[in-house]
Amino acid sequence: MSNDLLLEVRDLQTYFYLDEGIVKAVDGATLQVRRGKTLAVVGESGCGKSIMARSILQIVAKPGKIVGGEISFYRHSMADNGLETRSEQVKLTDYKPNSPEMRAFRGKEVAMIFQEPMASLSPVHTIGNQVMENFRQHFQVSKKEARNVTIEMLGKVGIPRPDQRFDAYPHQLSGGMRQRAMIAMALICQPCLLIADEPTTALDVTTQAQILELMQQLQVELGMAIIIITHDLGVVAEIADDVAVMYLGQVVEQAPVDELFHDPQHPYTRGLLRSIPRLESQTRERLDAIPGSVPHPYNRPTGCRFHPRCRERLANKLDICKTDEPELLPLNNIQNVRCWLYHKPGSTSSAPETGDRRQETISIS
Repeated sequence: MSNDLLLEVRDLQTYFYLDEGIVKAVDGATLQVRRGKTLAVVGESGCGKSIMARSILQIVAKPGKIVGGEISFYRHSMADNGLETRSEQVKLTDYKPNSPEMRAFRGKEVAMIFQEPMASLSPVHTIGNQVMENFRQHFQVSKKEARNVTIEMLGKVGIPRPDQRFDAYPHQLSGGMRQRAMIAMALICQPCLLIADEPTTALDVTTQAQILELMQQLQVELGMAIIIITHDLGVVAEIADDVAVMYLGQVVEQAPVDELFHDPQHPYTRGLLRSIPRLESQTRERLDAIPGSVPHPYNRPTGCRFHPRCRERLANKLDICKTDEPELLPLNNIQNVRCWLYHKPGSTSSAPETGDRRQETISIS
């Protein structure tokens, strides 16, 4: 195990049991988060990004529940000699959602910024009390001490006059200020990992840039890792170290950000990158969209889940894509890919490429 590994998700399965059938929101997702680094999780709406993030903290709403897989958190500490690093593996999937162990872990070692701050903050409690509640949940301090720490954190995330904003209600703050309050709530216990679920949604571009800059600054100060869930590949190119691309509940590619943008391997990843408008595009030129649409949750395709929309399957005439599901396997030392274009059936390591694959470079301006 690498010393810089902080979180590992293996073959995670989170299902929703409904009257109409079973929705496999996350179905075999595998990814890794390195200590102090930023992992961006991207993909179309409905691919399971947010449910996977909620599964890490075990806050999936009923009737959803984790039915398989493993989530491991690696807690590092200094040995008694002060020279060596000691690592302890904590299997979060061994704990029940409401267990004392999970309650102590949630919000302290791993925290989350939710997608919509107005819907996530209580409208009948002040901002200060909501931020302070998380701190008092994990530390035995007086109310006065907690208030002082909360005001300091509100100021650190860029909220002006934090001593006055402490007593403000969410509806009295702008969207950007509410998002900063959410960040303060998540970071007040100085977690090792911050999960940010589309933290810049519904914000203007200036506020988006400020929020992203704030997250990067606090990441350096606190030495924490970040999982950021976003649709904006421009944001990914700006702040991410690694990228995990999800499709229909699975990670189909994970790679460092530079490799993913300059040499994407999975056909779905290449389709996403081709669909981005570019500065050098001709006027009124149509975007290159991915064919088809996301399948119905009760009618998942067999074999590779992307095969009905995959141009490269048709070009290379790979029938195995319709029948057998590929695994997420290493293609080289830095990229993992779930695709029959690169892996032979039954293999556990990278295999020579099949067919004629066109290498391309995608730039984000």
